[in-house]
Amino acid sequence: MAEKWTCPLTGCNPTAAPMTVLFLCGDVMTGRGIDQILARPADPTLHEPYVKDARGYVELAERKHGPLARPVEDAYIWGFAPEVFERVKPAARIINLETAVTTADTFWPDKGIHYRMSPENLGCITAAEVHCCTLANNHVLDWGYLGLEETLHSLHRAGLKTAGAGRNEPEATAPAVLATGAGRRGLLFSFAAPDCGVPPTWAASGGRPGVAFLPDFSDAAVAAVAAVARRIAAARAERDDLVIVSIHWGDNWGYDISAEHRALAHRLIDEAGADLVHGHSSHHVKGIEVYSERLILYGCGDLITDYEGIGGRESFRGDLGLMYFPELDPVEGRLKSLRMQPTQMRQLRLCRPCDEDVAWMEATLNREGRRFGARVRLQQDGMLHLQSKV
Repeated sequence: MAEKWTCPLTGCNPTAAPMTVLFLCGDVMTGRGIDQILARPADPTLHEPYVKDARGYVELAERKHGPLARPVEDAYIWGFAPEVFERVKPAARIINLETAVTTADTFWPDKGIHYRMSPENLGCITAAEVHCCTLANNHVLDWGYLGLEETLHSLHRAGLKTAGAGRNEPEATAPAVLATGAGRRGLLFSFAAPDCGVPPTWAASGGRPGVAFLPDFSDAAVAAVAAVARRIAAARAERDDLVIVSIHWGDNWGYDISAEHRALAHRLIDEAGADLVHGHSSHHVKGIEVYSERLILYGCGDLITDYEGIGGRESFRGDLGLMYFPELDPVEGRLKSLRMQPTQMRQLRLCRPCDEDVAWMEATLNREGRRFGARVRLQQDGMLHLQSKV
């Protein structure tokens, strides 16, 4: 039997009460090379300094792990993930979709990378039965306001909910309302920060499309948290709901977690009433904290990308990712347990990593979680379980 986790702060056991189980992950980048292996790709033309054709990223991946039989089925990129979903049965599946879904050619000037996937390939998202895409990130406006408009239209037409981007500020800052089981709703708010490369000009305003934007983490953060708290309170006015705050923040590389990020996460829990802080942007996993009985994921790493054949930064193991399955108290929102499924991108799909790579992930999470008193352990189900305070 797999060892059951007991919350170090509450003493709760996952078998003691019904649970609200979520699926969370870091960046899902289905544009560029991923889009090109699917049945109906967008124009492969790129405006990058070095790679001018998106099919070049497919060729890089094939050089590393062998040829692909193209086109692939929509579910191909998820690999073994559906087996995990079937076993865990999360009530809500949430991804950070880091690409525009558009055929627009209005690429954002003075930006080195532009991610785009064809709206006709959205089956690669719906194949995983994703419920919601967070969009407050540094690529959703890569193809301008026309591209954002088509992205929103395409996702909503496919039955996907969105948070973090919209046709104006009220729409961008509104939560996605999700069914999370046990008769409760989940309110998912999504924000982007300037330190992950989101230009301030991308901030949605009263009459301008864009993303829900946090201006900075200094004194202005006080006002920003107060504004988030007001939005949460207004959305919660009639019901006692679970609240998830998803933030795209920080650099692509490096394990450091700034005092500003940590302070903001704590304030979102203490002052705004967040039950879970879902952080992403880093291309590799970062430390985990349980604060005031709430889960903080500072950096979920990449899940699906076309980076497979790109050299450099190998020590961070950006090819390895995690599928996060937090279990929350359905009444109070407290963390009851956290299971994480290790993954690896190989041949542009999610694969099971070898034992050595799983051990590397376990050691890395323990090293980075030590500062927060968080420890994980590999269990017989093949997942990493958050065990206890160190």
